[in-house]
Amino acid sequence: MSTGIWILLIVVALVIGLVGGFFGARKYMETYLKNNPPINEEMLSTMMLQMGQKPSAKKLHQMMQAMQQQSKNSK
Repeated sequence: MSTGIWILLIVVALVIGLVGGFFGARKYMETYLKNNPPINEEMLSTMMLQMGQKPSAKKLHQMMQAMQQQSKNSK
């Protein structure tokens, strides 16, 4: 085969791989977030009740801020 055909096949394979990888990663992340949703204030409230604490709005807000700050620092 000629060099032009090889280059065309490589480019086509690359494009197919990129498109497939994008949609595969998107599907994986949707499934992951569905099974492991990010923590919200309702979840924190439930966890605090299970630990025997009475969650106040101020305390929930402080915990959410602390978690967001920690996630920013860990990146």
